[in-house]
Amino acid sequence: MKRRWRYYETTTGAKPAKEFLDGLDDRDRDAVRAAMQAVRVMGVSAARHLRGDVSEARAGRAGRAWRVLFATEGDMDQVLLAVTAFEKKTQKTPPAEIELAERRLMDWRRRARRS
Repeated sequence: MKRRWRYYETTTGAKPAKEFLDGLDDRDRDAVRAAMQAVRVMGVSAARHLRGDVSEARAGRAGRAWRVLFATEGDMDQVLLAVTAFEKKTQKTPPAEIELAERRLMDWRRRARRS
């Protein structure tokens, strides 16, 4: 099955996860994209399930860590929808980041049903 990444888009056209990644330096961005590529190729088994439909792609380099929270979408879960991305600074994924991911996922699904 061919999986592909898409970025959650707000009603104003912003893509918060993509914008976060674009703000990283080249090597850090490459590390995050490598983690995303692993999920694209191997599926969610290359990610960590967090809660409900939300999972995380995990990346690290030079003592730093980043996470891309996403959900699978589409008839055969072929779309990997990146809803948020952030630099991880604590042992556990912050609950506020998981809640943000869940809100964005609900918003995306609600708007998709209307179109």
